[in-house]
Amino acid sequence: MNRFSVIMTVYDNGKDLEENLPAYLSQQYEPGYEVIVVDESSTDNTDDILKLLKQQYPHLYTTFLPKPDIHRIRKRLALTIGVKASKNEWIIFSDINVFPQDETWLQTIADNINGTSGIMLARYKKGDLVMRTFEDIEAVSNYIIKGERLQADGHKGTRLRKLRGKYDFIVVRADEAHELLKLFEQHIGFSRLLGLRLSILFRNLF
Repeated sequence: MNRFSVIMTVYDNGKDLEENLPAYLSQQYEPGYEVIVVDESSTDNTDDILKLLKQQYPHLYTTFLPKPDIHRIRKRLALTIGVKASKNEWIIFSDINVFPQDETWLQTIADNINGTSGIMLARYKKGDLVMRTFEDIEAVSNYIIKGERLQADGHKGTRLRKLRGKYDFIVVRADEAHELLKLFEQHIGFSRLLGLRLSILFRNLF
């Protein structure tokens, strides 16, 4: 059965970690999984909370992005560090402000994977986890680029879900994760953004 590595980045999200991370760490999933949190050199109590949670949950792993530079592509670099630290064949990219609503979240994702699955976008809709499967990175690129725009405004999660709109989690094969991360934090102009919106509208994702 499939094994997953759930990867997220945090920056001064101590309170969010305390409230939401246990939902990721308490999944009932027999094959096993790991959760990797990449700390972008937080200045609050993030490190202390992660140390406490690691004592309770042995499948929680942490690493960090040293000396973050606002002029660099921070999130992409942090997620790349997480991917390099991962051990499983499937990666789930998430954010600490979006969390599983029950203990079967991971099993539901696993149940939606088949032989042709390459990448999936998932979101909660009226309490149900809705998933859409794409054949490859090119097929999903418009959704990722649109969803990750204006990352500076959504960096700490206060507006991230609103900016993304159509997905909460990205599920991708580990061998394609680095290629997918190239879509993050791209600078796009208004005309291209409009084109992405129209493309997504016509494809009617969900």
